[in-house]
Amino acid sequence: MTMLYLLAGLLLLSVLIVWYSYRKAFYSPEERKEDIYALPQGEQYEKERQRMLSLIREMDEIPYEAVSISAKDGTKLAARYYHVRDGAPLQIQFHGYRGTALRDFCGGNKLARESGQNTLVVDQRAHGKSGGTTITFGIRERWDCLSWVEYVNQRFGSDTPILLSGVSMGAATVLMASELELPCNVIGIIADCPYSSPEAIIRKVCLEDMHLPPALAVPFIRLGARLFGHFDLREASALEAVQHSHIPILLIHGEDDRFVPCDMSREIFDACLGYKIRKTFPGAGHGLSYIVDTYGYEQAAVQFTEYCLNDWHMRYNESILTDALAAGREIELQHDGLHYFISRHSNSELLSKEPLI
Repeated sequence: MTMLYLLAGLLLLSVLIVWYSYRKAFYSPEERKEDIYALPQGEQYEKERQRMLSLIREMDEIPYEAVSISAKDGTKLAARYYHVRDGAPLQIQFHGYRGTALRDFCGGNKLARESGQNTLVVDQRAHGKSGGTTITFGIRERWDCLSWVEYVNQRFGSDTPILLSGVSMGAATVLMASELELPCNVIGIIADCPYSSPEAIIRKVCLEDMHLPPALAVPFIRLGARLFGHFDLREASALEAVQHSHIPILLIHGEDDRFVPCDMSREIFDACLGYKIRKTFPGAGHGLSYIVDTYGYEQAAVQFTEYCLNDWHMRYNESILTDALAAGREIELQHDGLHYFISRHSNSELLSKEPLI
């Protein structure tokens, strides 16, 4: 009988540890009070505090449209839409773990707006004004990313070039989404300080931040995700996703990142199949690359965006040309500041290709 009580006690203790692990790592209460001016603790953020608060305040004062959609599992997802000009490229921005959209994109959104892009700044599920109580480290969020892309195409048209960008967990989210069936007008991904996989970052936090042996802690955390969050931590990862995607990717990482090791973006870079760039910033902490070296960050992001847009316009024009010639229509294209009228006789010989200034 004593042994039975002992086993029952151990079972109860195990269940409590699993439940606590879920609450600590993944749970976010439905009723959330979000403070957009709350910054992470630590000297890296403290010395940049005033500039970050100024950028957050500036972003919060800009007029925006509140929008919402339903995720594929029915969860309400919320975002802010910032309009710059009609017909502009659109960037969808995803913040990090237990972060806020305005804090994590106070710099990145300013850069996108000044570059002439409309922006959709998302509250990730279980954050801000979005619904849900479980943070899944990108597992479900990657499908939310696809839902936002579909929303943009339905509202603005599938000829709108879309850039996906994210910080920390948001960066991992957009990279995980890269292996989904994204439409061809998703032209590029900007991932700032992404982790290689949900389990990898949890192992790092257990070992270095919480001083717990990962071999002991991670099984309880994985089981908590399964039992109470109803998802599998190993279902997807940024490292695996980029091996199945040809979308151009810009990886950004602070070399003094003390939360997500800089080497994780190196692993992702090495695994990328398509066009890729990796830019690291000396002395920059987690998510602080824009703040520490604004000029360098802007140069990297603008050059990458220009590459993606040029590639998109070339592919888009080729698609229009192919369809028009197949149908026997005359079309007008623009390239390098020139207008081209192209048509084909019924015998499939090219009729004209005359540049008109």
